[in-house]
Amino acid sequence: MERKRKQKLPTDAPPRTGTGSIPEHRTETDAGPQPAYKDLGFGTGIGTRAGRLLHPDGSFNVRRVDGFWRSLHPYQFMITAPFWKFVLIISAAYVAINSGFTALYLLAGPGQLSGEVAGAPFHDRFFHAFFFSAQTLTTVGYGSVSPVGMAANVIAAFEAMTGVLVFAIAAGLFYGRFAKPSAYIRFSREALIAPYRNGLNSFQFRIVNGRRSDLIELEVLVTLMWHEMDQGKLSQRFIGLSLERKSVNLFPLNWTIVHPIGPDSPLYGHTPEALQAMHAEFLIMIKAYDETFAQTVHVRRSYRADEVVWGRKFVPMYYTDEAGAIVLEVDKTGMHQEAALYPMPVPAAEALS
Repeated sequence: MERKRKQKLPTDAPPRTGTGSIPEHRTETDAGPQPAYKDLGFGTGIGTRAGRLLHPDGSFNVRRVDGFWRSLHPYQFMITAPFWKFVLIISAAYVAINSGFTALYLLAGPGQLSGEVAGAPFHDRFFHAFFFSAQTLTTVGYGSVSPVGMAANVIAAFEAMTGVLVFAIAAGLFYGRFAKPSAYIRFSREALIAPYRNGLNSFQFRIVNGRRSDLIELEVLVTLMWHEMDQGKLSQRFIGLSLERKSVNLFPLNWTIVHPIGPDSPLYGHTPEALQAMHAEFLIMIKAYDETFAQTVHVRRSYRADEVVWGRKFVPMYYTDEAGAIVLEVDKTGMHQEAALYPMPVPAAEALS
């Protein structure tokens, strides 16, 4: 028995628009390249207090709450932590280990280290032992201070072994951070509603490779999320946006990613106020192949409704110089100028309830 197809809107029907919902014009049972997505992994009951699903740096707006020991993954944390936090932790660990062995040298009693002055104040003894500990931990060994007693020799032997292990771990962490494949794709700070062609407007944002490495086989997926009432409950809805071009083979210049706002677009007939009332958010996922690391990399980004500027277009980013070389001005990634939009249909007066 043939599956019943969802009834389409007639072409002469007024657009179903407003601040309450976005119609899913085409689904998997309808012909066309724009399927409706019911979920993107975030569920449908998050609510509007979440603010946004993706931060501008691509990280998820999710804070995990779990048992301390179950959620403790030191290696993963050190590999993914911001660089300033990584350096701070390494430095704090270095000072803590040296301070611990310094305490052991002091507990061993006076006269265990050469050059120690009898009856010296505590702070002089502390720094004398601390700098000896630093020399032993790093295997520098200047020779100006050396262990004398049996207790100090035993402590120094264990500290030398600890230093070898600790610096091996630190070197592995540094290598893991630098060897981890990652892409630095710069996005325009704002997305635009810009004139397109044939009387249509479009949703646009621009990207450029922020590094000198070569990215190839780029693929992009843009999904629109909004809130609407469903049987008296506020729910999230997701729908994929059809793009003018969803992939490129090479990425030597910039790429302006365009979603034409035609009659079959979920943005058709909506105003800035309508998208903000629905807490709309455009979720972007990009996949590319990095030739430097010979691995696939992923980049995420999102634009909220208040980060979409209407009636603007991007300025050109590159030109050809006198020698015939193409000059790419990366700093112009987010620069745009005023542009007149084509007339938009008047949205119906629907309210979010």
